[in-house]
Amino acid sequence: MKELIKNITELYGPSGREDQVRDFIKEQIKDHVDDIKTDKLGNLIATKKGNSGKTILFDAHMDEIGVVVTHILDKGFLKVEQVGGQNPVNLIGSRLIFNGRIGVVGVEGESEKELKDNYKNLSLDNIFVDIGVSSKEEAEKIAPIGTFGTFAEGFVDYGNYCMSKAMDDRIGCAILIETIKNMKDNQHTVLFAFTIQEEVGLVGSFVSAYDYEVDRAIAIDVTDSLDTPKALKRMSMALGKGPCIKIKDNLSVSDREVVEWIKNAALANNIPYQFEVLTFGGTNAAGYQRTKSGIPSGTISIPTRYIHSPHEMLSYSDVENTVKLLNTLSKTNF
Repeated sequence: MKELIKNITELYGPSGREDQVRDFIKEQIKDHVDDIKTDKLGNLIATKKGNSGKTILFDAHMDEIGVVVTHILDKGFLKVEQVGGQNPVNLIGSRLIFNGRIGVVGVEGESEKELKDNYKNLSLDNIFVDIGVSSKEEAEKIAPIGTFGTFAEGFVDYGNYCMSKAMDDRIGCAILIETIKNMKDNQHTVLFAFTIQEEVGLVGSFVSAYDYEVDRAIAIDVTDSLDTPKALKRMSMALGKGPCIKIKDNLSVSDREVVEWIKNAALANNIPYQFEVLTFGGTNAAGYQRTKSGIPSGTISIPTRYIHSPHEMLSYSDVENTVKLLNTLSKTNF
């Protein structure tokens, strides 16, 4: 599965530009599902039929955070705006890729004082991207205004720990792909929704289930990991302790019966798990709660360090246990 994770995380796919990711996923799963379709917005929805008369949906978003070119300076340096939750601190010194061209992010400053001040007060106003050209005309040929860029850093395998850009949420996509390939004797009909533009407002999740009658929906996404030095004290999620069953975040409160269903399935099958109360953020579960007359929803999260950076790190054992848990839920009564 690590080769799958490497391949899918290294794809280019900022919000609204998920085509490469969607094509890759479709090729991976087309021979393992009963039906597959792409809706008008670009969500990819696959179906594995069951016989219980109930339908569950597993969701993972295909997009990653990025930037978009807003202005080109006379010497060819780019000014950018965020696409999704982009912290300027994580951009400094990182490599960004635009149309196959890699650039590096620098900080403005015409004096030592101004440079120090800008480092202390980083914003998208005082950083720039250098794509290795010397004129505005050259830059316009490579990355004209409106061009989307993403982090260029690749996959690193530490054994049980893995690191890459775009683990959020390509790891969820990889988990769903692996679940599809391993799913046998599923009792429920399972929809697998690979959704677009989560990072800019949960866009795909508001429409992906609209043409279906879904009994329960679960978003598969990353969450913060609080096992680093001096981490936030009010949360306890950690790498290697199993997938997290979300209780709430800033956008949704997980359905109580869905939480119990996931927990009991994990306990009955000796799958380690943790509870998650996230004090910020949100997932596509909030979108499914607001679909049609409402879908009881929850989230299963992968603890991840350094989220929304070029170097998102997680535990491979948590990934494997999430695949086991999803396969178990496909045949667990409710």
